Amino acid sequence: MFFKENCLLLQKKIEAVQNTNQIIQTLQTGGTVLIATDTVYGLAALPANEKAVAKIYELKGRPREMFLPVMVAGVEDLEKLGLDVNENARKLFASDLVPGAITFVLGFKDESLKPEWLKNREEIACRIPDNALLLSVLRETGPLLVTSANRHGSAQTPDRVNDILAELNGTPDLIVEDGEGKEVPSTIVNCRCNPPAIERYGLISEAIIHQILGNE
Repeated sequence: MFFKENCLLLQKKIEAVQNTNQIIQTLQTGGTVLIATDTVYGLAALPANEKAVAKIYELKGRPREMFLPVMVAGVEDLEKLGLDVNENARKLFASDLVPGAITFVLGFKDESLKPEWLKNREEIACRIPDNALLLSVLRETGPLLVTSANRHGSAQTPDRVNDILAELNGTPDLIVEDGEGKEVPSTIVNCRCNPPAIERYGLISEAIIHQILGNE
């Protein structure tokens, strides 16, 4: 029994590695990926690949003037982009909420570090997801543009892959199915304000955020 359990565990690890490699290869060759996060399913692409980014906008029917959120593996990735991780943001990043369902709106501190794909942006919405597969991908690819996998204007993202695909304008280059996603998105906190302002209510409550920030 012990040997059998170890074999099953090893097989799962092998499958996870193969999944990770396939996702990374798809992204690095300019593809888009439908992937589970710790909240809703998302559409992911390398931000510097204009063809892949354009496909995400097409899949969602999203206006190009509306920027896409960014996901990273750690706070250091945000600092490398020149973002201002201020005191309030650091309190939240250091809490048990991260990695998790909290999205930060941050401005820029060092314009010289801003990459070309961020040149027209004064702020970004960014998140460190609590999903092992996605984090393993982010550690290899660096920052990714990841947005909810629903048609623009829809109130919710479907929790099943088949329903997501039926709603999109086309098909992502790779589909990674991992059970049902959540229908409730992350909570968005604008850390450019002092005190920070909640811009979207999601999985994490306002009370918990205020408690960590010391506002209560």
